[in-house]
Amino acid sequence: MPLLGKDEVRERLSSLPDWKEQQGEIIRNLEFPDFVAAMDFVNSVAAKAEAAGHHPDIDIRYNRVRLALVSHDAGGLTQRDFDLAAAIEGLFDSAP
Repeated sequence: MPLLGKDEVRERLSSLPDWKEQQGEIIRNLEFPDFVAAMDFVNSVAAKAEAAGHHPDIDIRYNRVRLALVSHDAGGLTQRDFDLAAAIEGLFDSAP
């Protein structure tokens, strides 16, 4: 999958306002009411990631979660990263 240029990254981020480009990755920081809610979310992300065959770096600190996406095998950001970010955003649309 081809790498995206800076303008392409900026354009794609415009549809993902909670995500930011930082050091060659797209990241999102989230905060939940407690550890259990954070873990429930992370498990939902894991299911999406496994289905996509593309896995984010996930950092969990009690009720805070940091997601980072980059296509390591391609050496930077690709459409695959933005597709998974959009799928993760879809988890919020389906929340009760």
